[in-house]
Amino acid sequence: MAIWQGRSKRKPSGGILRSHRKKRKFEIGREKIETTIGKEKHKKIRIKGGNQKIRIMVAEYANVIDKKTNKTIRTKISSVLENPANPHYVRRSIITKGAIVQTEIGRAKITSRPGQDGALNAILVEGTKEEPQVLKEA
Repeated sequence: MAIWQGRSKRKPSGGILRSHRKKRKFEIGREKIETTIGKEKHKKIRIKGGNQKIRIMVAEYANVIDKKTNKTIRTKISSVLENPANPHYVRRSIITKGAIVQTEIGRAKITSRPGQDGALNAILVEGTKEEPQVLKEA
């Protein structure tokens, strides 16, 4: 069943609004894609005007920007640490815009919308960059 994004059938006062026309195709929506961590998986969707939207269903890597060096590094995501969109998304490892993820180079905040953009971009959170570990010889 399609999601309808048209006008409500009720007035703010609770009274019924009489519709002057039927539902239109441009008023339908789609269910959101909840991006998780795992082997890469994308989905192409045709949108209005014949254009395409790429939705990331499962992501393994993120393009992380380090502001200090001004370089972008493609790193592997290990886990979701925090998600302000929904606290339950952390347990389910769902990535949305604004989520804090743990990567190979440290914590990063997601700046793109993976369900809309088709890319997973992030910015390195200050003071969390991990230094390479040096093994001590005994």
